[in-house]
Amino acid sequence: MRMLALGAVLAVVMPLAAQAQEAGDAAAGEKAFAPCKACHNFQKNGVGPDLKGVVGRKAGTYEGYNYSAALKNSGITWDEANLHEWLKNPKAKVPGNKMIFQGITDDKKINDVIAYLKTQS
Repeated sequence: MRMLALGAVLAVVMPLAAQAQEAGDAAAGEKAFAPCKACHNFQKNGVGPDLKGVVGRKAGTYEGYNYSAALKNSGITWDEANLHEWLKNPKAKVPGNKMIFQGITDDKKINDVIAYLKTQS
C-alpha cells in the first residue's frame, strides 16, 4: 500500500517539478532581453511595437504600430507556447513577418525572456 501511495505522489509531483524547472528566471530574462531593446521597449512603439502587456495579447494588435499583414492575420495570441516558438524562430513561426531578429537557440534563455515579459504587464 505504501508503494502505491508513493507512486501516486510521485506521479503528481514529477510533472510539477518539471514545470518548475522549465519556468524562466525573470532577472536572467531581463539581461537576455538587452539586445531586444534596440527595437522594443515597454513605453512606446519604436522600430518594433511596445511590448508592455504582450503576454496574452493578440498578435498584430498593439495600437499605433504598422504590423506586417502576416502577423496581423496570424490569429496568434501571445501565450507562453507561441512566444517560445516565436522567440526561437520568428520567420518559421510567422512566415512573411517583418522582424529581422534571427531567434534565440537556447530554450532556457527563451523561457527567461518570457518570464521577464510577464513581469511587464
